Amino acid sequence: MSGFDKVVHSYEEAMAGLTDNMTVIAGGFGLCGIPEGLIGQIKRMGVKGLTVVSNNCGVDGFGLGILLEDKQIRKMIASYVGENALFERQLLSGELEVELTPQGTLAEKIRAGGAGIPAFFTATGYGTPVGEGKEVREFNGRHYILEESITGDFAIVKGWKADRYGNVVYRHTAQNFNPMVATAGRITVVEVEEIVEPGELEPSQIHTPGIYVNRVIKGTFEKRIEQRTLRKG
Repeated sequence: MSGFDKVVHSYEEAMAGLTDNMTVIAGGFGLCGIPEGLIGQIKRMGVKGLTVVSNNCGVDGFGLGILLEDKQIRKMIASYVGENALFERQLLSGELEVELTPQGTLAEKIRAGGAGIPAFFTATGYGTPVGEGKEVREFNGRHYILEESITGDFAIVKGWKADRYGNVVYRHTAQNFNPMVATAGRITVVEVEEIVEPGELEPSQIHTPGIYVNRVIKGTFEKRIEQRTLRKG
């Protein structure tokens, strides 16, 4: 295979270079479309002082929640505390620094970072604690606050299929955050259910072009359901 082959064959290879105090951006929403194996590798590596950017922090004992158990996360940038009692306890005790960000703003901060845009103005959060201390400008009679974009040392992403060149396809709601996260890491690692040969993916269906991706690994996934709700009767 040519030098464009980005497939790695172990989680150690996939996360090589991650060290203490780095920033990690993680894709997914709730427990949907999360890079479970890559998170598990971060747990095994024992790195500390991480800043983690993700919509939420998993749940107790699963997803990003496992990184709270040994206090590997110093700061969490998220839009939602979620179903995670340990996250709540560390937040309230001051052990964990948390920057709560409106969900759409968080998505745009990551997307802008990946696009090389350092900051943008948004009306969301103006006049609330979210906007405190931020630059305000008026456009067409409405007030907007300045939000800085986000980039990371590592971006960890869950995809459905990828080819060896790093072109990625996502399924359904696993597209939540993953495509934009893939653009915003200095090193982007994608964990997928299936790796195919170049040419097997329909070009018009590719969500993340391989130019953004540094490493691809075939993972195995538990795919938990965060809240199982069934119709009675």
